[in-house]
Amino acid sequence: MNDELPCLDLLEATPAILRGLMTDVSEEDARWKPAGDRFSIAEVLSHLSHSEGHCYRARVERFLAEDRPEFEADDAQMHLDAYKSADPEEDFGHFEDQRETNVELLRSLPAEAGGRKALHREAGEITLSQMLHEWALHDLGHIRQIAELVRARKYLAGAGPLGKSYQLKP
Repeated sequence: MNDELPCLDLLEATPAILRGLMTDVSEEDARWKPAGDRFSIAEVLSHLSHSEGHCYRARVERFLAEDRPEFEADDAQMHLDAYKSADPEEDFGHFEDQRETNVELLRSLPAEAGGRKALHREAGEITLSQMLHEWALHDLGHIRQIAELVRARKYLAGAGPLGKSYQLKP
């Protein structure tokens, strides 16, 4: 039997994966937006930093402190203005620190904690284990998003005619 909660290795690895993707990304690159309605790398990092504490950590604490807490749906759209003024390095550093603390907490919990239940106002009844899987989905989506932004900003033009066959959607 697994004696720890699911997804912790991925959650722990995310900051290093993102750091690797952003090697040689300048602040100008981090602030580049492929279109007005799309996120820049800086905005994604700000969103990750914000979500880490205000959504995920807060929910973990409530899962542990309350019997069947109720959660509102998270609405990232409410925070778009804050993301626009993001400092990419500061927000990423904050994200890394929070993630390390969160993973330490999660690793200290017994696997049975994954069965703790909450009521999510949109999704219905959920368990802590299900939220950890969603957290991993969230991370992977933003890893993919940052990878596409880096591909489009740093490498596509340099590939010259070899880049024409790539259908990037950053």
